[in-house]
Amino acid sequence: MRVGEQSTDPIDQILGEVPVPAPLTPEDVRLAVRAVVVHAAEEWPAGPKCRNDGSSFPCRLHRWGRRVLETHGLNDRQIDALIRHGNPFVHVPFPFVLTGPSGARPAPGQAARGQTARPGVPGQVARPGVPGQAGRPVPGQPARA
Repeated sequence: MRVGEQSTDPIDQILGEVPVPAPLTPEDVRLAVRAVVVHAAEEWPAGPKCRNDGSSFPCRLHRWGRRVLETHGLNDRQIDALIRHGNPFVHVPFPFVLTGPSGARPAPGQAARGQTARPGVPGQVARPGVPGQAGRPVPGQPARA
């Protein structure tokens, strides 16, 4: 069954679709990300089922989450990428803009706000918590002098 088709599940026919809130809030978007990731498809011999509740895929919450994210501005490819990522707590910016503000990228050779430039490597930035970069030793490697 495709996302836009009518479900034949009796519970879906009784309860209907979960409505999309008129003014979307950041909380709605967070819940929608969780809904599409947690209620993703799982293959069974009889066809795809919801990974969370075992109903035919897509279940009510997956359809709701997808509609909310589409209303928020994400396309099908971006929503599928969120599902493949598998983290129900991924942050989707609010409001969502595809390209972001023009001043968000640092000029070449400059570090972004909150980051420090890697010593000895012009134009590269050290990311906190990444092994092998400034201040973080790589396990099994001798410490740098």
